[in-house]
Amino acid sequence: MKELLELLEQNYSLTVKQLSSMLGKPEDEIAAAIKQLEQDKVIVKYQTIINWEKAGVEIVTAIIEVRITPQREVGFDSIAERIYRFPEVRNVYLMSGAYDLHVIVEGKTMKEVANFVSTKLATIDGVISTTSHFLLKKYKEDGVIIEDKEEDRRLAVSP
Repeated sequence: MKELLELLEQNYSLTVKQLSSMLGKPEDEIAAAIKQLEQDKVIVKYQTIINWEKAGVEIVTAIIEVRITPQREVGFDSIAERIYRFPEVRNVYLMSGAYDLHVIVEGKTMKEVANFVSTKLATIDGVISTTSHFLLKKYKEDGVIIEDKEEDRRLAVSP
């Protein structure tokens, strides 16, 4: 099961036939396992990583540190749920340390992201403070190097 998940995490476009061959298990068993993993929400989504800069699309990404006051009986969950329902929000994580929530927001411009933080995020009851960090360049995302410029330094082997 773990090996199947690792293979799908690395490359979700592998076919059932390829996965069957790689894992040495029958195709029907692999197909059934994938279907069950999807139904159980172990596999939540299949995703493609796109280098939007190369595609010519401008996207501004900000990491927002949010300090909040936990609410009685629900803790941080209620406020986190309000935050992750905004379409601008890509990710929300509960953190240990100096702040409570790590929120990743995307917009078309810095002004759009700043406006979201000041008018929507910071005004939520229970939000004590926010600190915004604008992402300047992506080097690696979800384990994938975005633009690998390291040249092959191996010596050529000649017969």
